[in-house]
Amino acid sequence: MFSFEDFSLLNYIGQIVDILVVTYVVYKAIMIIRGTRAVQLLKGITVILAVWFLSKFLGLRTLEFLMTQTVTYGLLAIIIIFQPELRRALEQLGRGRLFASRTIPQDDTVKKAIAAIVKASTYMGKRRIGALMSLERETGMNDYVETGIAMNANLTAELLINTFIPNTPLHDGAVIIKDETILAAACYLPLSENPFISKELGTRHRAALGVSEVTDSITIVVSEETGNISLTKNGELHRDLDEEQLRGLLEQELLVEGKQTTTSRWQWGGKKNG
Repeated sequence: MFSFEDFSLLNYIGQIVDILVVTYVVYKAIMIIRGTRAVQLLKGITVILAVWFLSKFLGLRTLEFLMTQTVTYGLLAIIIIFQPELRRALEQLGRGRLFASRTIPQDDTVKKAIAAIVKASTYMGKRRIGALMSLERETGMNDYVETGIAMNANLTAELLINTFIPNTPLHDGAVIIKDETILAAACYLPLSENPFISKELGTRHRAALGVSEVTDSITIVVSEETGNISLTKNGELHRDLDEEQLRGLLEQELLVEGKQTTTSRWQWGGKKNG
């Protein structure tokens, strides 16, 4: 016979499930916006909320009124500001990927991919063949993949080199890579809005910085004018890398064992521009 004790137990279990579900949803939301400019916007919203509560606590009526109006209409602002992230979440939900965990590739697989990228970059650098290669990580890059020509080909140095040979159909634009697969070529990447970028940098470098500002991708640039190799991540530009420096940066960022080491192990000879 059903008793009040059973009801209390079910209620208790329901509360636990409720907390776990909400926690998981918040976690997935953080994973979606991680590595994008939405993180900075979220910090701004946190400051506004903190000022609102502080103004209520201190009795600052005018400031409280302004903050109340800001919070009241904030929902519409959030929808507008976070439109790309909301769109990505809805797309993943429609594809059944929102609650799917991303399989982390094995280090052996990643090492093969790094070897192919380093080999291709070094070859093209010596021959001054311009190239732009972006490696997808946690933040999805489907929006940029759709702007190019789908390839879905196994990653090899030879295929990368052949793609960027001048005057071929796919040489202009970026190649987007995920794990051991070249997803697409001739893709358009967003240009950086940073006004402090050196004037000597061309469109490839600006695109590499731009995509690193809105995603957590790693992008390699080979300059057509100088043959120098650069790498961007998190809005930072590492310039004039040699073969070993490029391999070291990629291993540090992509390998599980590399992430466990500190940046102080590597001494970079190239310049770093924010």
